[in-house]
Amino acid sequence: MTDLDLLHFEQLKKDVQGQYLKEYTPSQDDISKWKGIDIIYFQEDLRKKAKGNISEKSFYTYFKTSPVTKLPRIDMLNLLSIYAGYDSWYEFKKQHLFAGEFLQENENLDEEEINELEKTVAAAPELPKTEIQPQKVEIQPSQNTDLQKSTTENQTVNTNQNSQKEIEISQASPKKNFFKKNAWALVTSVLIAITGLLGFKDVLFSKTYKYCFIDKDRGVSVINTLEIMVVKENESPLMYKIKPGECFYYSTKDKNLKMRISAPFYEPLEVNRNLENAPEEEKIELKPDDYKMAVYYFSIKDIQQGNPAERVALMKQKRNQLENLISNNAVIYQVYDNNTYGIERLDKQKYITLVTTPTTSLKNLNVIEMKKDNGKIVSIKFKIATTDEKNK
Repeated sequence: MTDLDLLHFEQLKKDVQGQYLKEYTPSQDDISKWKGIDIIYFQEDLRKKAKGNISEKSFYTYFKTSPVTKLPRIDMLNLLSIYAGYDSWYEFKKQHLFAGEFLQENENLDEEEINELEKTVAAAPELPKTEIQPQKVEIQPSQNTDLQKSTTENQTVNTNQNSQKEIEISQASPKKNFFKKNAWALVTSVLIAITGLLGFKDVLFSKTYKYCFIDKDRGVSVINTLEIMVVKENESPLMYKIKPGECFYYSTKDKNLKMRISAPFYEPLEVNRNLENAPEEEKIELKPDDYKMAVYYFSIKDIQQGNPAERVALMKQKRNQLENLISNNAVIYQVYDNNTYGIERLDKQKYITLVTTPTTSLKNLNVIEMKKDNGKIVSIKFKIATTDEKNK
């Protein structure tokens, strides 16, 4: 790393800032003053355009301080250079050379390669500083040279070791440059894979559990719509409605599950499960509230059978039973699905008159909520569904 590299990095930060300001308007134009949501939007744009990411810690380390005293890793330099519109960190520096700066193709050599180059340079013969003029060689024909007497045993054979080393270095350089130029792509691919894994971790590591609900006394599916509240620590509860006869499916990666289950004709139940050793399918029994169920039964009881005298007797019986089950101060609401009425309040006698008047609509009576206190029903909320609703 040289001082010129640090200056180049400062140039690169300005280019990155300018690239972002072309499309976005952060709270401050100066990148060193960005924080919070500005950094998040910049990271998102970096992932979109350069297919990579830098952490918030790295942003504060290299962008909040100016000038920096150390360079980021080469993968981050390549990533920022690509975002600014260049092929790589090398290409960025190549297009921003300072006066007198010489940019080597095989920069950032390993220490071992640098030592090898130093040995090569040291072993090279020193060339004369002045040009050597060719000398005229006179051939003397009278001199008889006996080639057989020439001694070759002590002659020095000069091999061009320097040229061989230079060839080896030149062959190694393209490989090194190939890995340097493509290292950012490999690192970026790994970061994208990790980001994808983190983004879908909830799906990948979640487990689905199935809970079905049955009437404890009768051994059949509950006859009410269930309300299930899933309670999570430090979070608002989640509410679910489960139709009669259906099961509840819940996917989670948590180790514990807490549910509060309620229905008009059943006693409330709180369920706590340690999911580390819990089965994936389970049947949960709900204890029926016989008092509430009796009110419902007598409300929909058919009194149209038999002769007129028998029907009158059944009607009186039904009224007496409801009189005993419902509190005199009970709060009773009927819910409508039309533009004229939304909800209507009835007193005890009006409710008893309604449900003891022979009509086929009582078969569609649906209790939404029923509360009991001191052995009396104190609250009823009901709805008489239309034929279309009943057939859904």
